[in-house]
Amino acid sequence: MAGPAVTPSMARRCFQTSEPIHGMIYFTPYRAECYAAAGITHQRMAYFASRAAAMGAVPAETVIATFFNFNPDLVRRAIPAAWDIASPAEVLAARLEVVDRSLRKAWGEDADGPAVREAADLARRAAEQATSRLDGRPLFAGHAALAWPREPHLVLWHAQTLLREYRGDGHVALLLTAGLDGLGALITHAATGSITAEALRTTRAWSEADWAAGVVRARAQGWLDDGPGLALSEAGQGRRQSVEDRTDELAVYPYEALGAGGCSRLAELARPLSAAIMAADLGFPTALRPR
Repeated sequence: MAGPAVTPSMARRCFQTSEPIHGMIYFTPYRAECYAAAGITHQRMAYFASRAAAMGAVPAETVIATFFNFNPDLVRRAIPAAWDIASPAEVLAARLEVVDRSLRKAWGEDADGPAVREAADLARRAAEQATSRLDGRPLFAGHAALAWPREPHLVLWHAQTLLREYRGDGHVALLLTAGLDGLGALITHAATGSITAEALRTTRAWSEADWAAGVVRARAQGWLDDGPGLALSEAGQGRRQSVEDRTDELAVYPYEALGAGGCSRLAELARPLSAAIMAADLGFPTALRPR
């Protein structure tokens, strides 16, 4: 008899609990040294190159399309110049070195322990199921084509990377379907109150003028109320929640390979591993701590 079905909320909890295992790659202090060894010394260039390298030496336009919400001028300052400094293969090797050093610092001898091994096996099963549905997920597809690493802690990281990009590509498609471009997606995200507008604007390199114009567009489209602050309208709240709910639904498929029990077990294993990352001084913002 089949066990309980994996629900969208169950898959979301499993993903969020495991996300620091991947997410630390964008904050860890080991980034600078490892990417510099490959010749890339600019932090923004390292970010775009390291995440895009799985797709090959792509032009800026491909990164703009797949990363979705960054100011295109920022991307063009980094790509394709990064490929003149280091090949995609060299960048990917540097990225894996960042992961290895970071997770070994966080987990110590446990990086090769039974909990990491079991979590890696579960996450890999989910990620490998996802690879049977590449359609419409270009960034995920690039990462899915990479060879699996051997060590358990690296397997776990790579699996979570795949699950993250799978979910992200689906989310981008839904934002576009809802009528939002990258800037509009950031503005409506900020309007939920879960993160400040300034944080989103500056990290994606949008000017104050760009942001203000985007707010005018979002308001005209009915996403925002007419008050002085940045807040979703009643209709905007419903539309934004619909995007989030549908994102959860589209992200269930990989976790169906585990079943409800496997999802619960992976979350159970990932919780202390994520907590150890938070405690390891790897630069992961506490505001992004999984709930």
